[in-house]
Amino acid sequence: MTLWQPDPALIRRPAYLSLADQFARAIHDGRLANGVRLPTHRRLADDLKLSVQTVSRAYEELIRRGLISGEVGRGSFVQTQRREPEPPYLPERLGEVIDLSILKPVCEPMHLERLKQALGWLAENLPSSSALSFRPNMVFPRHRAVAVEWLKLCGLEASPQNICLTNGATAGMTVALMSVAPPGSTVATEAIGHHTLVPLARYLGFNLEGLPIDDNGLIPEALDEACRLSDIRAVFVQPSVINPTATLMDATRREQIAAVARKHDIAIIENDVLGPLVEGRPPAVAAFAPERTLYVTSFTKIVVPGLRIGYLAVPDRYVAAVANRHLVSNWMATPMVAEIATRWVKDGTAIELVNWQRGALRRRQEIAAEVLTGVDYRVHRDGLHLWLELPGDRAEESFVAQARLRGVAIAPGTSFRIAETPWRPAVRISLGSTTEGELRAGLSVVAKLLLGDPEHLLLAI
Repeated sequence: MTLWQPDPALIRRPAYLSLADQFARAIHDGRLANGVRLPTHRRLADDLKLSVQTVSRAYEELIRRGLISGEVGRGSFVQTQRREPEPPYLPERLGEVIDLSILKPVCEPMHLERLKQALGWLAENLPSSSALSFRPNMVFPRHRAVAVEWLKLCGLEASPQNICLTNGATAGMTVALMSVAPPGSTVATEAIGHHTLVPLARYLGFNLEGLPIDDNGLIPEALDEACRLSDIRAVFVQPSVINPTATLMDATRREQIAAVARKHDIAIIENDVLGPLVEGRPPAVAAFAPERTLYVTSFTKIVVPGLRIGYLAVPDRYVAAVANRHLVSNWMATPMVAEIATRWVKDGTAIELVNWQRGALRRRQEIAAEVLTGVDYRVHRDGLHLWLELPGDRAEESFVAQARLRGVAIAPGTSFRIAETPWRPAVRISLGSTTEGELRAGLSVVAKLLLGDPEHLLLAI
């Protein structure tokens, strides 16, 4: 049997990505079987009249996708079973790509300057406890007191003793899940939800059950039925726009979710990383069920990405569990970052930057509305992204790959798929991850792909 070879006539720019897509299609179609050894970089470069660097980048892209493995001294081999789920965003930004795949706030030189000023202040005012102490209780009492004031802006009343400082929302939600979902138990969540939940469930040993959603978020009746039929220990929700479909759950639905959780005595984990950014939002779910809700918020997506600190507010029944699990998984949040967050909350810098972010995002929304005229998509005026369901004649993988070949990275909707239910292909597009000019250009590519005649994709996976 002759080993399949890429067709040099089908290679387009960027060549490495086009070459990687040919290999990916061959692997998915079964023309390259699991375990097959691929040509060396040099040999393939000579055969295709490409540079060795181009072939190397193509192989690196295939390794990133989990389709091949590289073994030092032995070569590269087809690996059809991925070891880890692929993230929805590019792990690193390549110079020629407009990256609309990663969820970021709008950032300008002003943000870097503010952080430099804060670091200068910190150099002159660093408390000895933040630099020298190993004991969280020696470092954080003052920061917890200030966190109370920030949580009020999020619509939540909390006691300092019930707040855990974390290194951002991911650390907060991980500790929360460890605290309420022992191995073997089940956590319910939205059918289209947080992309890290699937690997987290595998790493922590709990089961994940995706439940139906509608235009108002998680359906309470579906949660009630799941609790009756399964050993549900907790429900994880993202009710305020940060969810992939950009949904803002109304107050009635939040109260209903709280009532179901109370009826079945399960915990609620509420991921609310946008906090006060979303203007006029309903009260937090935690406000309707404070006795069972672990509430997660942070600063990275609304103030500046480098301010990697967050607050996990927990009811009395989980205080000890959260403290213990945070200690063994993180020990404590980074004290010097906490110092900056506390200063910015106290002097008004944090809320000032949140208000600035809201205005910047609304300008981005205007660009999206202009460029995507005639395209149906979901968005909230204070959100970081839009959710675009694809027409019936568009395949999700092909659409994402076509955009990438045209220099635009977008996140495939399946990265956020929790439930194995009928699926409507979709993509998530970040609005804050790049400049306004690049955003306009990237959205223009998406619009042309959507509104043009469907094109048979030869190079995509």
